[in-house]
Amino acid sequence: MNMLFLQELFNNITQRDALLRRRHPETLTPDHGQLINACHKLLESDGEASSIALASRALAIYQRLSAAEKSRFFARLTADFAADPGPIDAAYLAYQEVRDNPSLQRLFEACEPRRQELFRRLNLASDGTYELVKMREDLLALLREQPELAAIDDDFAHLFGSWFNRGFLMLKRIDWNTPASILEKIIRYEAVHEIQDWDDLRRRLDARDRRCFAFFHPAIGDEPLIFVEVALHKGLPSRIQPILSGESSVKSPGKSPGKSSAEKGIDDPEDADTAAFFGISNCQTGLRGISFGNFLIKQVVQELSQELPQLKYFVTLSPVPGFAQWLQEQRDDEQLPASMRKSLKGLETPGWHQDKPREEELKAIIRPLAARYLVEEKNRHGLPLNPVARFHLGNGAELHRINWLGDISAKGFKQAAGLMVNYLYVLDDIERNHENYTAKATVACSNEVRDLARRARKMAKGETTK
Repeated sequence: MNMLFLQELFNNITQRDALLRRRHPETLTPDHGQLINACHKLLESDGEASSIALASRALAIYQRLSAAEKSRFFARLTADFAADPGPIDAAYLAYQEVRDNPSLQRLFEACEPRRQELFRRLNLASDGTYELVKMREDLLALLREQPELAAIDDDFAHLFGSWFNRGFLMLKRIDWNTPASILEKIIRYEAVHEIQDWDDLRRRLDARDRRCFAFFHPAIGDEPLIFVEVALHKGLPSRIQPILSGESSVKSPGKSPGKSSAEKGIDDPEDADTAAFFGISNCQTGLRGISFGNFLIKQVVQELSQELPQLKYFVTLSPVPGFAQWLQEQRDDEQLPASMRKSLKGLETPGWHQDKPREEELKAIIRPLAARYLVEEKNRHGLPLNPVARFHLGNGAELHRINWLGDISAKGFKQAAGLMVNYLYVLDDIERNHENYTAKATVACSNEVRDLARRARKMAKGETTK
């Protein structure tokens, strides 16, 4: 009986969709002009039911636009759905006269672009939120060539900042019992360390020494927004390959962070004293710039602390994207001592890391340069040049350790000469570090990293170092 009911329901939905398409054939081969007309009708609508139907129709048209027609649609949004200067001027003059809250509110309302109200009404449709996220993804792909569309992106960012407020996000643990539809998306969205297959995913979800958490939003359904992969360890991990291969690259008991020791695995999560975040992946390109990661890490720390109260250290094993390119620039800088530039050319030799003398020579140069890059090199806003550093330092972490040959994959060598970094989250220091970073762009780092940066400065002057 249940199967018959579901089959009948499916047939009814299919017939209804076909009927809607016959009534509105423009949704089959539409152009941007038809969509603009649909948007005007949506803004003119007064009834809730009719607004939902109009919003669904407008989104259906958008989904069938070609790339060129989408570009034209965004151009029309910029011109035709901006704020009207006339009401803004009038509201501003009124506010100048009385300067009270009602006149200020009217000024705010006049300044709001009509696009924002359009997006709110499009959001009435079923799956409207997700469709708008995908619409912004299309927009972001156009911004480099069409910077004049940035005003639309500002509107999206303004609305998404409210719609995806932390209060709406739901944290869920991902394990082998999670529905397959979500697990498939975890495989597809992994952006830091590619998941090769289902066996690889099973290893990363092993309950003995792995955890995975994701944020979801009720309007998006089973589409994850961001997820983090965690390895449970004894001490701080320094290499990513043993983690990815399923081996437990964990350090023996009794060692403090930063100290090397023989490595051995754990079979019981209660043996771990460290939670290592080794992969954080944003899943929705259309939500770029909407901050989830800081909330995710802090809530995962709370979850793990409750599950495993013996955990002492919360740390990342992070890539250093962009460092290899910066290092290349240093190799070409004649202000750098010739001996250093000559040594750095050794990076061009395939398999250099397997040549012990060459590897030791490069280690003595590159680790200090990496500390200088992460601590002292800044972008035009006065913040660290490296994006991963900006993320974790902005969350209140400490730049704790630079791991030589932490990632010996082709990608690891290409983006960072094999380096990886530990950012340490000390719960009692997070707020202070965050405030110092926000107010003064202060990079919280360990004495070891600070000493390496100091050594890099001496090396650049041609001074000998120990």
